[in-house]
Amino acid sequence: MDDMKVLGLTSSSEFFIGSKERNFRINEYLVVEDKRQGDLVFEVMEANTYNRYLPLNIGGDLVDSSVIESLQAIGYIVDEETVYIGKCRLLNEAAYPIETGSVVREPSFDEIKSFLINGNLDSSLLLGAIKNTDKVFSQMDRDLQGLYHTYNEEIEKQKDVPFLFNINEMNQYPHIGVFGGSGSGKSYGLRVFIEELMKKNIPTIIFDPHYEMDFQINTNNPSAQRDYSPSYKSFLIGQDVGIDFKDLRAADLKRLLSATSQLSEPMESTIDLLFGHFGRARATDVNTFELLIDDLIEMKKFQSAKEIQSAINNSTGETQEKYSRLLELYVKYDKKTNESTLRGLAWRIRSLVHDGVFTQDSTQVAQALFAGKTAVIQGSTRLLQVYGSYLMSKFYNQRRFHKDKGGDYFPPFVIVTDEAHEFAPKGLPKPSKSIIKEIAQEGRKYGVFLVLATQRPTLLDETVTAQLNSKFIFRTVRATDIQTIREETDISSEEAKRLPYLKTGDLFASIASMGRTIFSRVRLAETTKPNVENPFDELKKMAQEADDRFYKLIEPELPISSSEFLGLLGILEKADLKINASVLEDKLNDLVNKGKLEKEAGIFGDQYKKKN
Repeated sequence: MDDMKVLGLTSSSEFFIGSKERNFRINEYLVVEDKRQGDLVFEVMEANTYNRYLPLNIGGDLVDSSVIESLQAIGYIVDEETVYIGKCRLLNEAAYPIETGSVVREPSFDEIKSFLINGNLDSSLLLGAIKNTDKVFSQMDRDLQGLYHTYNEEIEKQKDVPFLFNINEMNQYPHIGVFGGSGSGKSYGLRVFIEELMKKNIPTIIFDPHYEMDFQINTNNPSAQRDYSPSYKSFLIGQDVGIDFKDLRAADLKRLLSATSQLSEPMESTIDLLFGHFGRARATDVNTFELLIDDLIEMKKFQSAKEIQSAINNSTGETQEKYSRLLELYVKYDKKTNESTLRGLAWRIRSLVHDGVFTQDSTQVAQALFAGKTAVIQGSTRLLQVYGSYLMSKFYNQRRFHKDKGGDYFPPFVIVTDEAHEFAPKGLPKPSKSIIKEIAQEGRKYGVFLVLATQRPTLLDETVTAQLNSKFIFRTVRATDIQTIREETDISSEEAKRLPYLKTGDLFASIASMGRTIFSRVRLAETTKPNVENPFDELKKMAQEADDRFYKLIEPELPISSSEFLGLLGILEKADLKINASVLEDKLNDLVNKGKLEKEAGIFGDQYKKKN
């Protein structure tokens, strides 16, 4: 379409184009035919339409004077005609500025294929659609068509170039950030990503604080043909999985006990002391460890070794054995710890014991990874921080030992978590933070990868954020988060301005291996999370059930006058519905208002009866 031409002052990367016949779409791909440099592919970053009601010479901050002069030079009457203008950016920087007046045209698929697709279906995760590429859809290879459905007010067949993420390139660009505010589609996009990992049988650990990572088939999606149930297993902390206390070193226990609050120096030194008591790097079991702390606390009640010896002399049997233990501990540890420190440690350990953290081990999780499955770990955020720090450290070290020392094989794996700022927060100590930082910095060498999702990238540890090579950015409203995203990605100022207004499910994918940002839309998920009832529908349902139960109880007694309330209250109490006369009258009047009962004034007060 020769009507589209380059306008105004240009650079080797950015320029304006104009047309009086064709409007431009943001993020569409076009080709400029530069006489010196040949055909160059570019992307429209900003689009505007002008007409006689908004002449170009008004608001010169939008379009510079050179653009106006170019339009006039090629015959446009800019104050009378409708003019379409696009601000553009080359996908690859040119050697020279683009020549003004160069013709712009629509590309063929082959011309833009290398810019949009950097892997084949076997090596890539199919995440969705590259938006505004529908004009080349029919030219695509057949194997790239008919792959998925999207949702835009209604379910639609694929009509754009597929957004493929080359999983093999994670070996060079290992970690991924998924950012987006509430309702942006972030968690939905994370679900789609995990579906693709399961399709590839990539061992994955998911920390699921929301109990929503269930993968039942989405019957509304025509593309959903696969049964994912053999590809994942869910584990509840304290019930299905936990920590084998015998596996813990002193450093591991310090990390676990710091989940509630940071340990003091006396607490840390006391843990080293207690582990040293067993004459080895690890304790035998949590009960033995608790007993040692309890003995030390009781030991602190004595003022001297002589006092304990006296207790030994005046006792027999098990009591005497206990005091003998206390004497031994007194000699070794009396000056090396204090009662408040011991009580603080005892409280922390009992809290974890109460949560069932030490009742199981992690064998089943390891088995799932060896089978190429996804292990979904569920629990409260606090428990996930505690158990997650242990699990990540254990498996990462096993993988590292295999690679560095030739130890027993442990497979490469991916770690996925939502609410990542809770696991590795900026400026706050958390038990899971140190291991996540270590994996972020060193994991690539060992084939351990992170996929971290958060609503608040500003609150995520800066070292971790800097190591997230590729980022999927959904709608984000907070200025501080947008600023963080701008600092950590190649997203343009125009794209940053659009972040607060993105539709749910739309995203900017900043792909490190491609060196650019792609405007995309997440495909329709093939699975669905557990059916979570709308809370307002839940309230309505519960109120209806309460009304039905109440009506069923009073129906045999109808009609009822207010003078008979006392007898009716007795009947309701037998059915475990204990209310007073005032509440009873309110409930009867409510049924009248809802049209279930009729109310009439009588000699003996108001009478309630069935509605005819």
